[in-house]
Amino acid sequence: MGEFMTDAEHDPSGEQAVSNELAGVLPVEFVAFHSQNHVAYLEYAHLELGSSEAAEAVVDDVFTFLLEVWPDALQEANLNAFAWAQLREHVERYRARQVVPVALVDTARYAALRRGSRRRLKLVESKTGVYEAIAELPDRHYDVVLLTFVIELETAQVAQLMGIAPATVRSHIHTARRMLADKIRLDWTPGEEKDL
Repeated sequence: MGEFMTDAEHDPSGEQAVSNELAGVLPVEFVAFHSQNHVAYLEYAHLELGSSEAAEAVVDDVFTFLLEVWPDALQEANLNAFAWAQLREHVERYRARQVVPVALVDTARYAALRRGSRRRLKLVESKTGVYEAIAELPDRHYDVVLLTFVIELETAQVAQLMGIAPATVRSHIHTARRMLADKIRLDWTPGEEKDL
């Protein structure tokens, strides 16, 4: 899984994890869902909003909402897709209230540089405009690309998180790669889906 970048350079997962005391009174399924998705939600929200405080506030709101509607959420045809839609909606609402632009361009570039491999640095330098182009992708393609290439989740993790099939993730990546190739003249060979 990708590395969550906070402004204070600390790992928020311990700070925001459901405490053992609360876990005893919360529905077991909710605690498991929270544990499984919390860090990825934080990483996504941080990339979208550019601030760890904003990400934590939004993700806390999402999980509070999910807890309030938990019995109904469990009746949804796809709990993960329902929860992912809530995260996207909460991020958009926060952005609208705060007049926050999409932060992907700066936060993703910083995250890529901080991870620091030579390959990643060359990628960022040689593909100027790639993050700007990613930000213009349709929502589902954007999310899949962000989760796969910026946060660096595996296909199965992306599928689980968004509540879609792994084949759909691969299809979105393929389509997004074609769109990016056209937009920024990205040279790629179909089937090499792991590198942008």
